[in-house]
Amino acid sequence: MKQDATIRALLVDDEDLARQVIREMLRSHSEIEIVGECANGFDAVKLVSELKPDLLFLDVQMPKLDGFEVLELVGNDVAVIFATAYDEHAIRAFEVHAVDYLLKPFRAERLNDALERAKERIGKKPAAALDQLSAAARPGNFAERIVVKDGTRVHIFPAGKLDYAEAQDDYVSLASQGKRYLKQQTISNLESSLDPKSFVRIHRSYLVNLERVTRLEPYGKDSHIAILHDGARLPVSRAGLARMKEFLGEKD
Repeated sequence: MKQDATIRALLVDDEDLARQVIREMLRSHSEIEIVGECANGFDAVKLVSELKPDLLFLDVQMPKLDGFEVLELVGNDVAVIFATAYDEHAIRAFEVHAVDYLLKPFRAERLNDALERAKERIGKKPAAALDQLSAAARPGNFAERIVVKDGTRVHIFPAGKLDYAEAQDDYVSLASQGKRYLKQQTISNLESSLDPKSFVRIHRSYLVNLERVTRLEPYGKDSHIAILHDGARLPVSRAGLARMKEFLGEKD
């Protein structure tokens, strides 16, 4: 970006003191314009959509939505600097292409370094940051809930309430308790974020919660149909059937 360009920044932290510290440190940076601030993830998603900031200062652990869930919903058009008191999320932060990871309390010099990184990043969309979110979770740490942005609304439901997911190009259609939600995410990345003991890829386009399957019926020569508790009928490929048998502990 041009050196004299103004950078529009949004501060997101549930602690007012933490936001105040960043505000004070940014006073010496005339190129930074703070366009807003908020104290929870819901408001962060809304303000990013409304204000279109260039830079997001983002805490990790917050009420309603955590920092990674916020990033998952706002996409990768905004540069992100995580600012948190917890060091255990640093690896994941860089794997989702965060500009920097500031560990509280941090000094002004450390913030300056992060801003220099941000200036290099702004205007350049990091490759596949959205799809990296699921893959960046540490092995064994599976998603406990699913977040979906629908316009200005955010829907949250426990992962265990997901009945099945259907791939639709770069989106997934999520079925849960009689409702459908459309989310910009590949089905492969959704699969990697969920516990494989509960969710199985039964077809290249379908991922199902095993607890929702009531029975299997033959369909054609090499395929089956999975009948779910609510009557939904999902195709099961030959490979999908083998995976179901493996996870259910069945033998051929």
